[in-house]
Amino acid sequence: MTDIQDTDPAIASARAATLIESLPWLKRYRDQVIVVKYGGNAMISEELQDAFAADIAYLRYVGAKPVVVHGGGPQISSMLDRLEIPSEFKGGYRVTSTEAISVVRMVLTGQINPQLVAKINAHGPLATGLSGEDAGLFGGRRRGVVVDGVEHDLGRVGDVVEVDPQPVLDHLAAGRIPVVSSIAPDLDAPGASLNVNADAAAAALAVALKATKLVVLTDVPGLYADWPNRESLVSHLTVAQLRDMLPRLESGMIPKMQACLDAVVGGVDTAAIIDGRVPHSVLVEIFTQNGIGTEVVAQ
Repeated sequence: MTDIQDTDPAIASARAATLIESLPWLKRYRDQVIVVKYGGNAMISEELQDAFAADIAYLRYVGAKPVVVHGGGPQISSMLDRLEIPSEFKGGYRVTSTEAISVVRMVLTGQINPQLVAKINAHGPLATGLSGEDAGLFGGRRRGVVVDGVEHDLGRVGDVVEVDPQPVLDHLAAGRIPVVSSIAPDLDAPGASLNVNADAAAAALAVALKATKLVVLTDVPGLYADWPNRESLVSHLTVAQLRDMLPRLESGMIPKMQACLDAVVGGVDTAAIIDGRVPHSVLVEIFTQNGIGTEVVAQ
């Protein structure tokens, strides 16, 4: 039986407009490294997981070089609850005991990482899993956090202070998509691990890779200049403007915006936070003129 062409010309025209809008961005990001931090509700919903995996595969097939860095906040909290290990947050960071760090590593490297790799690889043999502990990729040192002028200990929590991008560069050179879990060896305690903030880890890796763009998935549409006024969503802001706003932000947003700031100051062209609850938000941010979230630029 002959197939009948029934595409509506108006729909076809709208699709063509969307495709052609992406042309300058396809040119800009071809052969360029784009680091995407995966987290929040996008990690929980099966639909959003599939959409994210498709976005990352799409980036690779159109000639970009995506690198994924993931945390595991919701899944770590769930596992700690099941094991009856208390969870506590201070200044937007998870307090991680010696007992909890084993759970963190198990969830990040044994659950989330292989699941995400498998979903990306449903689109072709593209992705490979890495940990920040592999081949000296990350080196960390313990950190505390200051809340209301008081320093708090965070346990087995650290900052990424060293990055050797070579393991990731090797995978990129082989045409693969590296998927990196945010755990790092403690440089001051050989054999010990640190839970590192995935936003900060993604920023540090983006700088080390000389990435063109950092994209951070969140559970909000972007940065609001006057929260809770939902009409104050910021589209673009400079490093200087962000530095001015940073002390006034909600504690949960500070690590994400600090990561964007650090990335751009470190030489990444642009960094953006986007709403990971919107399917295919990664593609909308990268391949459309206005994007979808809040973009940070140098000036």
